[in-house]
This record gives sequence, structure tokens and C-alpha cells, in this order.
Amino acid sequence: MAAKPSIPKGTRDFSPVEMSKRNYIFDTIREAFHLFGFQQIETPAMENLSTLMGKYGEEGDKLLFKIQNSGDYFKELTDEELLSRNAAKLASKFCEKGLRYDLTVPFARYVVMHREELVFPFKRYQIQPVWRADRPQKGRYREFYQCDADIIGNNSLINEVELIQLIDHVFGKLNIRVAIKLNNRKVLAGIADVIGEPDKIIDITVAIDKIDKIGLDGVIAELKSKDISDESIEKLLPILKAQGNNDEKMQILAETLKENAIGEKGVEELRFILDTFKKINLNSTLDLDLTLARGLNYYTGAILEVKALDVAIGSITGGGRYDNLTGVFGMEGVSGVGISFGADRIYDVMNQLDLYPKESIHTTKVMFVNFGDREALHSLKIIGELRKAGISAELFPSSDKMKKQMSYANSHSIPFVAIIGEQEMTDNTIALKNMITGEQKTVTAEELKEILA
Repeated sequence: MAAKPSIPKGTRDFSPVEMSKRNYIFDTIREAFHLFGFQQIETPAMENLSTLMGKYGEEGDKLLFKIQNSGDYFKELTDEELLSRNAAKLASKFCEKGLRYDLTVPFARYVVMHREELVFPFKRYQIQPVWRADRPQKGRYREFYQCDADIIGNNSLINEVELIQLIDHVFGKLNIRVAIKLNNRKVLAGIADVIGEPDKIIDITVAIDKIDKIGLDGVIAELKSKDISDESIEKLLPILKAQGNNDEKMQILAETLKENAIGEKGVEELRFILDTFKKINLNSTLDLDLTLARGLNYYTGAILEVKALDVAIGSITGGGRYDNLTGVFGMEGVSGVGISFGADRIYDVMNQLDLYPKESIHTTKVMFVNFGDREALHSLKIIGELRKAGISAELFPSSDKMKKQMSYANSHSIPFVAIIGEQEMTDNTIALKNMITGEQKTVTAEELKEILA
């Protein structure tokens, strides 16, 4: 017997009902992007590895799905290289492309390649899948969708304010209660300098970024494993343990980073954003989180992360300011800031909380019973008129027993069934059955259209 087919771990199939739910999320986010003035682009699923490597840090590079070259990719390899069994080195020899890890780096590549066509600031959005060779677990997939919005070619902090408003708008529309977490990479760089470890900024941010997963003791252990001294860790602890409201945390930062130029610049940027939202209404909670680090190397300013308040799951949106990303592709001095909605995690949150409105589950509005060729042809003419009016309708394809046809309508949650037999054709009427209430009545084609509209 043939083996039962399967799909790779960390990927999922989606049924028609599930796709209706997912499209409700995508449509809500897309509508918000348009409302805030973003324009859509798309980039290829695969990029040259030279585009992707080195942009996500050492850990990110390990999670890239690499694509094997076509043809005889062993031709250029020596026997010594083959026998070395060095996977990383061998992959670099016969893999020139990889699946995209996120949408931001491909976007930076896009901006550099199309710079002559773009008008800055350029506000773009993308809704496409990305891939990561991660260990699958709850809320973490190897293939998942990101919904990105970025503003590039402008360094005003108003852009950060607008993106926070966009986040608030989207989750308000989806009816998900969230907390928006805010920090700044300049602040983290200043802290690394103040504690005497300026060259360890990457190690420090990577460790801090795991605090929700491994706890404070785990972070301390990881910092020690990176040769960060006990004295430096002791100086860092007051920041990691900081409590209180945003103003109280800002006071701790200002005191810790006084006379540190880059740290003070980060404090100034945070203060602008937080003070702005004291004057602008925001439905979501905006929290200054001094342990928020966001491990990606390209962030240089404000960083954001969004947590659902009613479901235990990881970040459902993240982002931040990046000043140097296009520079690695030869285009210096272009600042950008962006966010990414994690559609798959949002989908999981909405499933757990059952937040989908009934109208989000798309189904046929009316199914016509098939009694034979003459009746089917008569029904198809009416169906054509309904579809012109924007009403979804279908004809059961064969003249099977009534029980089977009604069962089909029930299983697809079709709310109305239209019955046209010999008598209805003679009278030019339709017997319409409401599948929810069980009520049945005789109507004309025009009356049917009014009922279903």
C-alpha cells in the first residue's frame, strides 16, 4: 500500500473555511495599508544568497533555506571538499540562491535596484510568505506570511508615530487587545557602552531578546557565555529589572545614559514618540520595554513589538528603524522604518478567541437543485442574472437524489436552496427554502434577487 502523503513540519494546509478566515485578516490589513497611504509591491520567493547572508546575524543566517543549484553542482567540488562533510562550506559551493527570510531585506534590494523610478519618501507594503529553517513549535512555523509596511527615504519620527497608529488601527479592526512594546537600539548601544562592553552590543541584544523565553537567569548565563564580565552584567541588571510607568522608566534611562551621546539620542527619540501619544488618542497600551531588543542586526533606532493580551503567544507584530540597510547594496544614507504583521500568529490568536464575524466566512448564498437538463438550463439563466447582481449562486452539477443535494448545501453552510421543477417552470416561479429556519416559500426571480441582495 502506498505511504500516506504528508507535508513538511512547520507548514500547514488550509481548508476553504480557514482560507476565508485568513483572507479576512489579509483584507483587513490591506485595507488599513491603503488607508494610511502605502502602495503594494511584490518580490520573488527566492533571492540570491549574497543578498540574504549577513543581514540577520549569525543565528539568522543559520535559518536560511538554501536552494541547490541546478545541473551538475558537484563538478566544481574537489574530492577533499566532498569528504570533509562540512555542510556550511559545501552549501556555499553549490547553493547560490535561498528562500527569503523576511520581506525587509528584499525590499531594501528592491529600492536600490529601482531607485531611479521611486519618489521618496516611498511607502510600500507587501503581503507574501517567508521561510525560516526553524524548529517548529506552537506559534512558530517554517513557512508563514508577513504583512509589511515600510517608509523609506525619510528620517522623521512622525513615521514611527504613524506606524504605531497603523498597528493600533489594525488590531482595533480585528478586535484583538494588544500591548505595543517600544524601545530604541541607540539606547541599547548606549547601555552597552556605559557598562563597558561597547563591542558586545550584538551579543547583548541577542541575549536580551530571549528574556521572555529563557528568563533573566537564562539571559545572564548567555551573557557570561559570551565573555561579558560579571561587573558589566551587574551594571546591566537595573535596566533589565526596571519597573514602573513609562515616565519612571524614562527617568531611569536618562540617568543611566547621561553624557553618553548615542544613548542620549535614543532617549530623545523615545521621549518624542511617548510625548506625542500623550496628545494623540491610542486605544492600545503603549509600553516602554527596556528588555525589548529585537535580534535583527539592521535596526538602528526605535524598535517595536506587539503582544496579544488575551492569548499566550509570541510577538504578533514587530519592526523598527533601520538607517544602514540599503548601504550594504551600495546606496548610502537612506533611512527607513517598518513593521511586519505576523499573519499566521494573528490567525492563531483569532481562532483561539473566536473573533471572526459571521460574514467573514464566505459561502455561496443560494444553491439551485438540479432535476435534469431542462430544469438545469432554466436555473442557469436565473443564476446568471444573480451573479450579474453580485450574488453568489451555484447549480448542483448532477441530478442526484434530493437528499444528497440538500446534504451538500448543508455541509457548505449555504443559507438558501432554490427549487425549480416542472410546476415552477410553468408558473415562472422559484420555491425558496431557508436552510437555517426551514421555512419555504414561492417567489419570483426579482423577489429572489431582493431577498438575497
